[in-house]
Amino acid sequence: MSFPLLTATAVLPALGAIATAAVPAAQRVAAKWLALLVSLGTLALAAVTLVRFDPDGARYQLTESHAWIPDFGVRYQLGVDGIGVALVALTALLIPFVILAGWHDADPMETGSRRWRPTQGFFALILAVEAMVIISFEATDVFLFYIFFEAMLIPMYFLIGGFGDRAHEHGDEAAATQRSYAAVKFLLYNLVGGLIMLAAVIGLYVVAGSFSLQEIVHARADGSLHMATSTERWLFLGFFFAFAVKAPLWPLHTWLPNAMGEATAPVAVLITAVVDKVGTFAMLRFCLQLFPEASKWATPAILVLALISIVYGALLAVGQRDIKRLVAYASISHFGFIILGIFALTTQGQSGATLYMVNHGISTAALMLVAGFLISRRGSRLIADYGGVQKVAPVLAGTFLIGGLATLSLPGLAPFVSEFLVLVGTFTRYPVAGIIATFGIVLAALYTLVLYQRTMTGPVKAEVAEMPDLRVRELLVVAPLIALLIFLGVYPKPITDIVNPAVKQTMSDVQKTDPQPEVEAAK
Repeated sequence: MSFPLLTATAVLPALGAIATAAVPAAQRVAAKWLALLVSLGTLALAAVTLVRFDPDGARYQLTESHAWIPDFGVRYQLGVDGIGVALVALTALLIPFVILAGWHDADPMETGSRRWRPTQGFFALILAVEAMVIISFEATDVFLFYIFFEAMLIPMYFLIGGFGDRAHEHGDEAAATQRSYAAVKFLLYNLVGGLIMLAAVIGLYVVAGSFSLQEIVHARADGSLHMATSTERWLFLGFFFAFAVKAPLWPLHTWLPNAMGEATAPVAVLITAVVDKVGTFAMLRFCLQLFPEASKWATPAILVLALISIVYGALLAVGQRDIKRLVAYASISHFGFIILGIFALTTQGQSGATLYMVNHGISTAALMLVAGFLISRRGSRLIADYGGVQKVAPVLAGTFLIGGLATLSLPGLAPFVSEFLVLVGTFTRYPVAGIIATFGIVLAALYTLVLYQRTMTGPVKAEVAEMPDLRVRELLVVAPLIALLIFLGVYPKPITDIVNPAVKQTMSDVQKTDPQPEVEAAK
């Protein structure tokens, strides 16, 4: 029997979470190093998975299948396609940076035992989230996917509610209340979506007699499984609603600004760059493959919601006074682009959407982590409390600028290629939607450049006059992310070569082909 590589990639951080939590309280530095080493080991396994994956091979590779709950047809079934393996690699890549950036975020506070932060618990929860996200990207059994899709809410709830932004933690009871509110809102929104999905999962089993994604897709393709039109549409809506909450898509987005605003910067990265990707990934893997006809039926409405997310998120980002909430609303706009690309139902759009998931994860991590370093120095998230930072901390300002330029999809940086593909893919089938979506680019330039101008340029404010520049640990976090943004902006081929075959197979599932360009014959 071959080595279960996919299982190992998910189990290592899970075991690491248990081991980190078990480290004695007095050995919190050892717990940090243990968590970091486990995350690097997981990254090594993900790299091996990426190397062993053959883009021209079978659709699902490195597969594992074992009986789990045979009486109900539930199997422990794993496999990755090009989209899944790219997102497993992204997750494993970002977690070491999240851990390094949050190195001191859970250190004990000296304001009484009530304010003690369990360092071991903080890093154990991060590893637990990593394990659950990775297995969600690998699961090809619908019930197995659902379990971890929901289970990841628990460690995220404690990370948001138990380890808030220290910029608002100076004995302020209101800050603790806001943090608890954000954590509960995150949990309730996602639980409601998950419960609706559970009903749809049960309904799918009743109709198909199986939880296996491959079996159901194959049965639909060969005609041995027929779903009534109304049944397929109801099941699709049950799945899509849960994924739209997780993504998040307007109007189900309101939990995200609260959660990202109250969480520490590394946890905010974990939310939007890692956890939220499960929602958009699942739209590609489950909605389009299991319910192709319902997906086409719902496409016009979903495109409208995606366009509203793009413009609405960008407009609210322009008006924000809080740095972290600005990045949160910008992410809502970006997720609108991703969903637009998925449901444009073109190969360019879906390739761009998948590439966007990877690039958005890297660019948002770079911007939010540098913003976190900035906030930790000043002790404030308000844009108005900054000014002239580039004169006293030029490296911090420079990395902040590159992260911001990536957010607005500047040519030469990674998000530009993905956003361009999404717009091209959308315009070829839905030209009006493509034109409206371009307004999101203009607004992104506005909120990014205004943010940089108000925080980094102008006279040096007294409160930032002694602000130190990035330290060695912080440079180790930011520099690789910046390098990746530049490399993938110039040469995205390594990722597109992996995801394109999976995208073509998904297009085949929904029986869609790319529109042919209308070329007027030469006279």
